[in-house]
Amino acid sequence: MPTIPAILRVLLVFVLILAAIRKKVSLGNAFFFGALILGLLFSMPPDQIALSVLGSLTEAKTVSLAVIVSLILVLSHSLEEAGQMERLLTNFQGLVRTPRINLVVFPALIGLLPMPGGAIFSAPMVKTLGEKLRLSADQLSYINYWFRHIWEYWWPLYPGVLLTTTLADLDLWVFVLCLFPMTLVAVAGGYWSLKIPSQNPNPAGTPEARAPRPPIRPFLKELAPIAGVIFGGLGLGSILSLVLPDSVTVSKEMGLIAALAAVILWVWHRNGIPWERRAAILRRRQLLQMFYMVASILIFKGILEDSDAVRAMSQELLAWRIPLIPITVILPFLVGTVVGITIAFVGSTFPILISLVQGFGEAHWMLGYMMLALAAGFVGVLLSPLHLCLLLSNEYFGTSLGRVFRYLLRPCALLLLCSLAYFWMLHRML
Repeated sequence: MPTIPAILRVLLVFVLILAAIRKKVSLGNAFFFGALILGLLFSMPPDQIALSVLGSLTEAKTVSLAVIVSLILVLSHSLEEAGQMERLLTNFQGLVRTPRINLVVFPALIGLLPMPGGAIFSAPMVKTLGEKLRLSADQLSYINYWFRHIWEYWWPLYPGVLLTTTLADLDLWVFVLCLFPMTLVAVAGGYWSLKIPSQNPNPAGTPEARAPRPPIRPFLKELAPIAGVIFGGLGLGSILSLVLPDSVTVSKEMGLIAALAAVILWVWHRNGIPWERRAAILRRRQLLQMFYMVASILIFKGILEDSDAVRAMSQELLAWRIPLIPITVILPFLVGTVVGITIAFVGSTFPILISLVQGFGEAHWMLGYMMLALAAGFVGVLLSPLHLCLLLSNEYFGTSLGRVFRYLLRPCALLLLCSLAYFWMLHRML
């Protein structure tokens, strides 16, 4: 009886995971049972599967990543509970008088903190400013949606970025530095697809124009928690990596954990959040689900390696002479479009891509491949009709997917082209 190619067996598991996600099965369950099926398809005995699962769960990277993602959710919920995100946006009003900038800054500020459906927070302010500029509902929904997501390629509070660096064993801050230019491309592409009037709707002499500019200090005060996590995590992580021995592989992650915990406690204290509300935030079911999901993704990665599936796939692709770059672009893009969630396409495709990059002997260019895969997959997420932010934004502004897609296509195409060009540049530099 002929042996089924390894690629087909992995693709079967891949399709089952995607089908489960489409059927509203939780991401954690989809990846966990997908990992078990993968082990069985590659003839792993039950005791070996159990050892692989245990090894993945007890790995320091798994625990640290799950803790970081959970703490980010706690911070997000705490700022929402305290009304601090609303105060942040309120205190920004009037600091910038240029409508073209004001219009995109509100969704961009909300995008600094990952929260499901976060586009709905900035929608009222975008609507108020957009109506003064006589922009259509389609344009307003596009602005609110697109500029909310300009950070997700590199911002270290996004789970997709953290998971990518963990899976590929890349330095988080090097990854952040290298992928920052993608945000500049996203901003440029966002403006390119949309003609925002440059004239000031409040000409000289109107009460709005004569009003004094508000002080910047209240805005910076409300922004302090997010800045504290980034700079505190960077500083503590660098110090710990110098102080702790090389055997401690999560020294930089420990710095980010410490910074997150300290900022959460400060937010609770500063906003006077009572103990019962703090306990309610920590008891949210979403925290446990996120912890389980991260663990399941890393279990999937562990079984993919321990089952020898990766080596078998690499050999088959080499024998069939399938180029690595098209796989790196197409696979994450398709999955991102299907599921509409960044961490889902990262968790399901990156373990395979990372192993293929290593199998093709190009591990020293891993950073470039991960940049290309993340950018391509996120373009798929932006175009996904299942993306919650897109659905909520369209519902708020009373428009449809088709009308907003007209504005999304050009900047998405620009992102793909620029990511390919940037990949080529990194290839030449690294």
